[in-house]
Amino acid sequence: MSTAGARDALEAAYRTEARRVLATLIRLLGGFDAAEEALHEAFAAAAEQWPREGVPTNPYSWLVSTGRFKIIDRWRRQARLADALPELAALADPAPETTMPEHIQDDELRLIFTCCHSALAPDARIALTLREVGGLTTEEIARAYLAPAPTIAQRIVRAKAKIRDEAIPYEVPALAELPARLESALQVVYLIFNEGYAATQGQSLTRDDLCAEAIRLGRLVVELLDEPEALGLLALMLLHEARRATRVDAAGDLILLENQNRSLWDRGRIAEAQGLIERALGSRRVGPYLLQAAIAAVHVEAPSAGETDWVQIVALYDVLCRVDPSPVVALNRAVALGMRDGPEAGLAAIEAVLAQGDLDDYHLAHAARADMQRRLGLAEAARASYQRALELTRQPAERRFLQARLAQLAAERTGVRD
Repeated sequence: MSTAGARDALEAAYRTEARRVLATLIRLLGGFDAAEEALHEAFAAAAEQWPREGVPTNPYSWLVSTGRFKIIDRWRRQARLADALPELAALADPAPETTMPEHIQDDELRLIFTCCHSALAPDARIALTLREVGGLTTEEIARAYLAPAPTIAQRIVRAKAKIRDEAIPYEVPALAELPARLESALQVVYLIFNEGYAATQGQSLTRDDLCAEAIRLGRLVVELLDEPEALGLLALMLLHEARRATRVDAAGDLILLENQNRSLWDRGRIAEAQGLIERALGSRRVGPYLLQAAIAAVHVEAPSAGETDWVQIVALYDVLCRVDPSPVVALNRAVALGMRDGPEAGLAAIEAVLAQGDLDDYHLAHAARADMQRRLGLAEAARASYQRALELTRQPAERRFLQARLAQLAAERTGVRD
């Protein structure tokens, strides 16, 4: 294989296998720091050896094995006490990766449930898991939380320190304990999907690898626990993924839901999601993910944007606001209200949400307010709101969309038409 070919293979392995390799190394080596060092060692070795020796048949296994033994070799060299040798010898034993009689065979899913240990604070569990399993940067996690990056960094550091200081084991929780960790696990999977569905940085609006990974993990959770919220989350992700190809045009510019070509939506994924929703509703237990999936289903079932059942969507948001209230849910309900009752009602509801102060730095809140103001003919107010939204987002496709709205308002003010 050529050097360029090996380099391409290495980059592809990093994109597709790094998270899975890290999860396995954490299990095998028993700690985040050692596993991260092993991951870096493995890819450094691959960069040196693959161009010379060829790409291995199974890059994942090669990277796990190489990283693991490089760290163990380093530990051996550093060992000063004789009583440390038996422990190292045990670690060096071949790992029974495929024969473990455990109910979680996927290392990433296993790591999610391990990181969601009840000894860690809920926000720390999720931040840590997104960093270590999802591979998100601290800045990406901060944007998902609408929190400053240093705050998220501190949560991650404290969570790792607690795991180390209290010797929290990297073990699979008993089947009876899994439901208690389910809420955090599902939240992690959904945040990974969200970062893929609406990337907070990079040239592309979406990251296909993160969406695919989140859906894969969602399927594993459903296989593990037949819980309605797990079914609801998988359905929700499938419904969003079904529209992915129509969310941007050939230039990568954003296409709003109302303008998307519905004939191009993936009907197979939609049908699968609808089946999951029906299955979950059979349990008569309704949670936030199932409600969001039901809302998304109403959107995709409408033959056209103009035929969307906004009465039903607002009613579902009313329930969601009671079950899982949050500023973002309130904002989404306000937008739906504006579609049902008109922009004046929508703007009043959005203003009420913004007055709470929690979404001051959330660009979509200002964009939603701008849209209602534009529809009401409040051009100057709309311009200020679009400008504020533009200041708060770095995503290129979203910035181009907001700039186009501002240009449209400017053209209308001067009487210029396309």
